[in-house]
Amino acid sequence: MSQNQTIEKLQRLKFSGMEKAFEEQLQMPQVKELSFEERFSFLVDRELTERENRKLTNRLRKAQLKENACIEDIDFKSSRGIEKSQVLSYCDCEWVRRNQNIILSGSCGVGKTYLACALAQKACREGFSASYYRISRLFEELAISKGDGRYIKILEKIAKSDVLVLDDFGISVLDKNEREALLEIVEDRYKIRSTIIATQLPIEKWHEIIQDSTIADAILDRLVHNSHKIKIKGNSMRKEQNDE
Repeated sequence: MSQNQTIEKLQRLKFSGMEKAFEEQLQMPQVKELSFEERFSFLVDRELTERENRKLTNRLRKAQLKENACIEDIDFKSSRGIEKSQVLSYCDCEWVRRNQNIILSGSCGVGKTYLACALAQKACREGFSASYYRISRLFEELAISKGDGRYIKILEKIAKSDVLVLDDFGISVLDKNEREALLEIVEDRYKIRSTIIATQLPIEKWHEIIQDSTIADAILDRLVHNSHKIKIKGNSMRKEQNDE
């Protein structure tokens, strides 16, 4: 079999990683010094790497994270009150495997969204799926979906995501439909999936936003009692960047 025929068959099999590695080997005279097993191992490793990279790209595309964030780029300035050891302890994603939640609180602009997206991005790198929603936009989408029949499908999609990021929780008081939708979401995910909440509002004030005490108790019971909590301090990072 000719080299061109081999490349054509690899293309038909959609072994793009193996194809690229094979073509590279053809351009490397020193590769002849390697054994067949070594050369074949390089081909297989390249194919596996290519497939894993495609899967990761697909997971990140579906996650639609607001920030292109990663754990390695987090600013651990002492003034922000973020414990580096605490955040890095989440890098193994054991919290996701245990279906635990993370609640990020702090004033506007301190970096809650970035940290939430970095944690979700790390989960994607570890093979988990993720979804990001600003909670006001999510409620808008759910309200519209009730009219066009997509409501249940959206809830099912949210329920299947290994990590759900709900950003800007507590910006406004929830109405009846919103608090009932939120309860459905957290109920579907309770002890099955992980949720990240980013909020300016201290947990003790969540009842004021949810308003219905019975539903608020149910939501807090499912979100808070199984959660890791990070309170971010300091001034708005956006303001500091604009002042520079």
